[in-house]
Amino acid sequence: MKDLVSIITPCYNSADFIEETIQSVLSQTYENWEWLITDDLSKDNTVEIIRKYNDTRIKLQVLEKNGGAGNARNNSLERAQGRYIAFLDSDDFWYPEYLETMTDYMQEHHAELVYCNYSRCDEQLQPILKDFLADKVVTFSNLLKTCRLAPVSTMYDTKRVGKFLFPVKSKREDHVMWLNLLKVIPEGMPINKTMAKYRMRENSVSRKKKNIIKDQYLVYKDFMGFSTLKSLYYTANWAVNGFMKYSKIFN
Repeated sequence: MKDLVSIITPCYNSADFIEETIQSVLSQTYENWEWLITDDLSKDNTVEIIRKYNDTRIKLQVLEKNGGAGNARNNSLERAQGRYIAFLDSDDFWYPEYLETMTDYMQEHHAELVYCNYSRCDEQLQPILKDFLADKVVTFSNLLKTCRLAPVSTMYDTKRVGKFLFPVKSKREDHVMWLNLLKVIPEGMPINKTMAKYRMRENSVSRKKKNIIKDQYLVYKDFMGFSTLKSLYYTANWAVNGFMKYSKIFN
């Protein structure tokens, strides 16, 4: 029997998009998965939409207090039973072969972490930038300068590396988690194939790069324990690389 994949999803006020996300999971060719959705006290009808789907693999928990995406992801991670951890935010989308291709590659190449290309789309899932390419082996060193790993396109093997939680006090929790993971494994492997869609919503934090320089600085200063000078150096590298990655958005 194929190994279980645990899909980790935080959601908050996602009623406009969650059904497309659900359909992308139900359409997966790889069927041995559990989907751990943690709702962060949505004020719309997100929870009602999720509960319409009668599939025992979908495991929804609604929090009693809003705690942010990192806290919601941690809640799902703590409940996860699978060997492989995959991340899918409640407004993103996977192609049907995503889970099968990722797990097959990990098993064949004995990889501890893999990531793939993803499309960068508007709210209607239409591409607005060129696909982000998984074209480099990721290491702790090069991940310091730019975060090539996105939750929608990355998977890791808990049997080989254990579970990694998100820091709830960082607004750059994804980057901190990936850096912590890459401290204990030598590299993450690329699959140069587009198998996911990342929805770039108008109110997305990731689209406000100019406003989060301080948060990124704290990734290095507070969470990596770097000196002020070293933290400023990596923040500058991240800012330049981030501008190149999303340059059209600032035009």
